[in-house]
Amino acid sequence: MIELRPFATLGAANHGWLDAHHHFAFADYHDADRVNWGRLRVWNDDTIAPKSGFPAHPHRDMEIITYVRTGAITHRDSLGNEGRTGAGDVQVMSAGSGIQHAEFNLEDEPTTLFQIWILPDQRGGTPSWGARPFPKDARDGKFVTLASGVAGDTDVLPIRAGARVLGATLKAGETVTYDTRADRHAYLVPATGRVQVGEVGAQARDGVAITGLDTITVTAIEDAELVLVDAA
Repeated sequence: MIELRPFATLGAANHGWLDAHHHFAFADYHDADRVNWGRLRVWNDDTIAPKSGFPAHPHRDMEIITYVRTGAITHRDSLGNEGRTGAGDVQVMSAGSGIQHAEFNLEDEPTTLFQIWILPDQRGGTPSWGARPFPKDARDGKFVTLASGVAGDTDVLPIRAGARVLGATLKAGETVTYDTRADRHAYLVPATGRVQVGEVGAQARDGVAITGLDTITVTAIEDAELVLVDAA
């Protein structure tokens, strides 16, 4: 099954400093048909105005992955961690038994990002945060794992869930495949560009929900930047 979720159908809330679009039910956006996709619980498409951001607030029992599309985000948390994550790079916060964090766009330009929440395999545990650069040219024509809790995945940001977050960049006309399992739940969003996923066409920022397949095939109609989550 491949289901297209057009960007125009997503939940939305514009707070001035934050223009948010929700692929799944979130905050004041309620949709009984889009509460989660397997253990993928949240995929928010956020634009954060310059010199603004999210003040300190708590989380627990959630794996929170931030994929920065343009600009940069600066993180601070109750563990004393602080760091700036720029475009194309990724940060991961394992909320565990509880953590407070703030996320600010300290730049002179808007920051755009995907914030992805995945339910952990187990509740509790010591909270943690980490970030690292992922050069986009290393993803040319192929999916590269950015964050993972799958045994055997190395040189990635660790998460506490049997899931992967992957990125790829494709030139128009290129095709990439990803092997999964029919019982998994994959969710793909082109950050930029138009793509064909099987027989389904998707525009930039559309969501594509996939299950029941062993192999996912994506062809770029235009140059495209892809983010894919493969979860139980």
